[in-house]
Amino acid sequence: MDVVTLSRLQFAITALYHFLFVPLTLGLVMLLAIMESVWVMTGRPIWKEMTKFWGALFGINFAMGVATGITMEFQFGTNWAYYAHYVGDVFGAPLAIEGIVAFFLEATFVGLFFFGWDRLSRLQHLMCTWLLALGTSLSAMWILIANGWMQFPVGARFNVDTMRMEVANFADVIFNPVAQDKFVHTISAGYVTGSMFVLAVSAWFLLKGRHIEIAKRSMTVALSFGLASALSVVVLGDDSGYTAGQNQKMKIAAIEAMWHTEVPPADFTVFGIPDMKNQVTHFEIKLPWLLGLIATRSLDTEVPGIVDLEKKNIQRIRDGLIAYDALDKLRHDRDNSKLLNQFKTHQDNLGYALLLKRYRPDVVKASDVEIEKAAADTVPNVPLLFWSFRFMVGIGFFFIALFGTGFYLASRRRLRNATWFQKVALWSLPLPWVALELGWVVAECGRQPWTIDGVLPTFLSVSSISVGQVWTTLIGFIVFYSALLVVDVVLLLKYIRLGPAPISMKEEAA
Repeated sequence: MDVVTLSRLQFAITALYHFLFVPLTLGLVMLLAIMESVWVMTGRPIWKEMTKFWGALFGINFAMGVATGITMEFQFGTNWAYYAHYVGDVFGAPLAIEGIVAFFLEATFVGLFFFGWDRLSRLQHLMCTWLLALGTSLSAMWILIANGWMQFPVGARFNVDTMRMEVANFADVIFNPVAQDKFVHTISAGYVTGSMFVLAVSAWFLLKGRHIEIAKRSMTVALSFGLASALSVVVLGDDSGYTAGQNQKMKIAAIEAMWHTEVPPADFTVFGIPDMKNQVTHFEIKLPWLLGLIATRSLDTEVPGIVDLEKKNIQRIRDGLIAYDALDKLRHDRDNSKLLNQFKTHQDNLGYALLLKRYRPDVVKASDVEIEKAAADTVPNVPLLFWSFRFMVGIGFFFIALFGTGFYLASRRRLRNATWFQKVALWSLPLPWVALELGWVVAECGRQPWTIDGVLPTFLSVSSISVGQVWTTLIGFIVFYSALLVVDVVLLLKYIRLGPAPISMKEEAA
């Protein structure tokens, strides 16, 4: 366990902990806005009580999300100092906007939501709830813009004077196609999580014979919104696959365990056992043409395999060495136009030359063997990506079947007596989080060995700290975050057992 591995592990653990709370916040706030809208339109008190009950659970989760999210941003300065120095001018802008605009918008209206019931009119309070939903989505959007830039670094250039990446076109950073696809896909997954939570808790109420009217209405809203969201996740996930097929070809090849380029259109591997040592996938079961359609939207465009991409990266490393050598000489001769033109011609592959820093400090003297090792490093963990992706997709299709079945039962007024469905819904509660965490494994591990894809290798991004220091903070975070998780679960269970505030039979019948 070196500093790089420990720093990656710490960021992964804190991020995965944080993302236990984020998607539920994204999903619940939209359901609150829908429920309150029905109350304002109909005037029925039961919808107000529903909104208050689910709002209390939202508040608990929101507080935990804030507490676990703040520490993540500080890690860029503590554990990833060179990363912050090298790309801070680009990466810092979306984070600053998220904190200044989106987070304060979110924090303002969360207060009005909880304390404005008796101080605001119905319409005013409803507007606050919808603005809270907007602030929550905007907060996620700016974070995903930052992460999308790490996956596809557009709108930035390397400055030979400051030796850092700087913003060249901020509009390109904001409207980065990878970031936009990640945003809509992640938001939809959050909606599924919120819907699944409401569905499971409501199913528990029905199984216990408690709060029947509120549970039935909550399930109906969750099933309708959840079905639309689950379908959106699949459609928008397909868009993400196409975007990655254009910009992150190695990630797509690794997800599919496709070692060699196939005659287009490429087949999609439904099942197989990837073997990285021998570069083969055993016991493959394939669907013809599907990968080609997903990754290229055509029948005649090839999807390159891992071996061919690795060979291509050897050439990119050699090309990057030309840029590295020119840049090194420019440090002593800044006015040399020939060197500057040479650097600009090859600068797109500068990051690939930096991969050699793992093997020797004077990279321009790298041997052919070292170049081949550096190229081999560009292949991520294929079995991890292969299985993570397939479990994630399988859970996604399960949600479509679950919400679709529940929607059918609700439309036929059979939901109340379908105890088998209620049990399935209850026991399916953990699945959204499993799928979400697997999705982040695919996104982040698929980008390795880069922190900034093609620009900055991960092993160069860490701070100059000791292994002991990272171990200390890692253990501290695990203990603290685990305590927060226990508190969150205990509080949620407490308020779920208490249930919605009692309303009169007359109001419930309304």
